[in-house]
Amino acid sequence: MDSDKFGCLQSSGRGTAAIEPIMLHLAGAFVALFAFWVLLSGYFTAFLLSAGLGSAAAVVWFSHRMEVVDHESYPLALGHRLVPYWAWLLKEIVKAAWDVSKLIVHPRLPISPTMVTFAPTQKTAVGLVIHANSITLTPGTITVEAEPGRFLVHAITRAGADGVLSGDMDTRVTACEAGA
Repeated sequence: MDSDKFGCLQSSGRGTAAIEPIMLHLAGAFVALFAFWVLLSGYFTAFLLSAGLGSAAAVVWFSHRMEVVDHESYPLALGHRLVPYWAWLLKEIVKAAWDVSKLIVHPRLPISPTMVTFAPTQKTAVGLVIHANSITLTPGTITVEAEPGRFLVHAITRAGADGVLSGDMDTRVTACEAGA
């Protein structure tokens, strides 16, 4: 450790304690990028697989050099909890899309735009972002303001606003971030 002209301790680079978690995040990012490449490509030729490996390695290397991979950009601790949450969120998105579609084709367009404020229970920035983005991904609702302890949400119907206030999504996101 070095100190600057004000006497504050400065790291002279990444210490060994910081390297291990970063390497885990980089390895996880590499695996996720390569899996995404394979999923999108759908072909398993040696050339395409090696191109995918090379591309994933290049992206991870550039990300490491730019120091953008950390516990928030790639939250490994959430990994196993996010899969069931994503399945539930996808089901909710489909249900909300169907409801909004019915509103659009209804001759009287029975909307009742509503703004609601509530206090989310997430403790981390990652949890708050997941919750706010989940609300916005769900058709008919959008997070207008998100800050710790307060979300302002617009819903196209009162029923949509009541769904946000029910706390089901809040509970599920909080369960996802537990232990992160």
